[in-house]
Amino acid sequence: MAGILAWFWNERFWLPHNVTWADLKNTEEATFPQAEDLYLAFPLAFCIFMVRLIFERFVAKPCAIALNIQANGPQIAQPNAILEKVFTAITKHPDEKRLEGLSKQLDWDVRSIQRWFRQRCNQEKPSTLRKFCESMWRFSFSLYVFTYGVRFLKKTPWLWNTRHCWYNYPYQPLTTDLHYYYILELSFYWSLMFSQFTDIKRKDFGIMFLHHLVAIFLISFSYVNNMARVGTLVLCLHDSADALLEAAKMANYAKFQKICDLLFVMFAMVFITTRLGVFPLWVLNTTLFESWEIVGPYPSWWVFNLLLLLIQGLNCFWSYLIVKIACKAISKGKVSKDDRSDIESSSDEEDSEPPGKNPHTATTTNGTSGTNGYLLTGSCSVDD
Repeated sequence: MAGILAWFWNERFWLPHNVTWADLKNTEEATFPQAEDLYLAFPLAFCIFMVRLIFERFVAKPCAIALNIQANGPQIAQPNAILEKVFTAITKHPDEKRLEGLSKQLDWDVRSIQRWFRQRCNQEKPSTLRKFCESMWRFSFSLYVFTYGVRFLKKTPWLWNTRHCWYNYPYQPLTTDLHYYYILELSFYWSLMFSQFTDIKRKDFGIMFLHHLVAIFLISFSYVNNMARVGTLVLCLHDSADALLEAAKMANYAKFQKICDLLFVMFAMVFITTRLGVFPLWVLNTTLFESWEIVGPYPSWWVFNLLLLLIQGLNCFWSYLIVKIACKAISKGKVSKDDRSDIESSSDEEDSEPPGKNPHTATTTNGTSGTNGYLLTGSCSVDD
């Protein structure tokens, strides 16, 4: 075990040339990031999760009820043992041959069986009330952490001149505000890692899981080798659009369509500007070029920048989805459904279709109007 730890914490990987871990031990004159500080994130993540449960129960839920958001879920499928067995043990989406066999066995028409399977799929989906509470929590936390980040960074020299991220590196002391900001962000991502298994499940679950893993690794990695200054820029920049997205989703659930549309436009502009413009031209410029000039590359420098480039790849993917939705909105006057959505096909609307219409062509989202397939998605936060 000692050999494995010595290999993992190899100074020639983590630190620039001629720098050792002994050089970064805390002294009376200065405090530096220590790897053991990261353990604080686990109890704090649990606390954040408990605060979330209390917030959703005693703050978000009353707000939702005051806005006449109901807890009613999708229509419940009629109990049927044969169809339930097929649904749970064989397939949730029977093909035409199986539908015809079930039709003969039950003496139901095929359309009724298709409707039953749609209702059965939809009845496990969350209510609008639950989605509103989740969005209100994420909005509140995102707004708080972004506001804190801005107030902290505006007092730092590296916000105004990114070269200060690398002057005297890695002998940059750890301030109380920076330590709090970093551990809070790390704790939040750890809480998301666990809560996403119980949160509303969306199509991009795998991508968001990857994003959370990369974010946790990036925050931890940059803290250990004291790249925390540039790390704070990355965090604050990626927090900038999250509150707008969650606010737009809340407006959508409350059926404030004009407010929702305005907030979505604001979110899209901030997201694309910060992720595709400011991040590569400002942050990646300093991590790739200014740091090379001032400090020079070393093994963990390459890993850090590769992780940032992976984050940028995810930013490009989500920006593509936003642009795709915007193009649909321009061409059709509304957004029918987002590729990242909760897969919330409208059971109520499908069930009321005229007999000649293919039930699989319905694209509007249950309980929504206008522009907001997208707004039923999970947070684009890089949330980051």
